[in-house]
Amino acid sequence: MNIEIKTWLYDILKAVDEINDFFSDIPKDLQSYQQNIKTKRAVERNIEIIGEAMNRILNLGHSINLTNSRKIVDTRNRIIHGYDSVSDDIVWDIIINQLPTLKTEIEELLAS
Repeated sequence: MNIEIKTWLYDILKAVDEINDFFSDIPKDLQSYQQNIKTKRAVERNIEIIGEAMNRILNLGHSINLTNSRKIVDTRNRIIHGYDSVSDDIVWDIIINQLPTLKTEIEELLAS
């Protein structure tokens, strides 16, 4: 595997782990997330990092098969360029439903 791709995969994994760590001191539920602006901004920043790293991987044209890779990049773009229209519900869905799958896929790729 290309060293750049491996680096970006590690960046994604680190960002996912950081997002999960943000919930070590607050309940992992939507209402707590919505009420904690620092956590919201930190999660959004890490989603931006995940999306940028994914975009770089996709731009190299390598056949890395990650679920929803294009949607991850689109979400990054939405957060950066449409910050005023970012839905807490969508971000929460990413945290709960998408990140666990992404983490597993990244760990499997790095282990191979």
